[in-house]
Amino acid sequence: MDAESLDFDAVILAGGRSARLGGVPKQHLTYDGDTLLRRSVAAAGGARVVVVVGPGEGDLPAGILRCREEPAFSGPAAAIAAGLAELERTGRPPSRFTLVLACDMPNSADAVSALADALLINERAGGNFSSSKQDGVVAVSGDGRLQPLAGFYSTAALQRAVADLAGRGSLINSSVMALLASLDVQPVAVPAGSTSDVDTWDDAAALGVAGRDPISGFRSNAAADDLGGKA
Repeated sequence: MDAESLDFDAVILAGGRSARLGGVPKQHLTYDGDTLLRRSVAAAGGARVVVVVGPGEGDLPAGILRCREEPAFSGPAAAIAAGLAELERTGRPPSRFTLVLACDMPNSADAVSALADALLINERAGGNFSSSKQDGVVAVSGDGRLQPLAGFYSTAALQRAVADLAGRGSLINSSVMALLASLDVQPVAVPAGSTSDVDTWDDAAALGVAGRDPISGFRSNAAADDLGGKA
């Protein structure tokens, strides 16, 4: 991926309740020797500015911005809005695109690469997306489902969508699909497993993600072996 050729910022969402993980923050789970959050930050390599929206916990590379949606746990739309607001507070002109990425996909770098390639192909073809899709690209998993928390979106279009929801008093506790409903985006098939996420301890085991289950104790990557995951 030639991400350095893209003009984009990144908003990484890392502030959910992790209810089905017993409240264990997904950002602290580990895979292949690093936390899921740090892997997500690495997946956003090439971004001019990266903002992590979530609790200010965990070690991150220098220069990564952090903020929190208000109120806390008020949903992904509010978190994206908080990330965009933090980018605006830098005082620099916004990048053309914003990568929106959830922190719970251990192999998201592969999805980001495919999405960036799709953007670059369209940019080099004159800046127009196929089928008149003008507002960005969104990942589509192998089963055909859109994965809106893995996508490059027009920053201007994303800002308009946030302003529209906020103006209607619907930003708090709104879904990401509601936020993106007005955007005209191009679906992009991404590599198998690249948007697989961790919602439960069974998901973690299948993907080879380690962490401390408050009920069962520490779950190591070796738990993935019986389920065919990557240890």
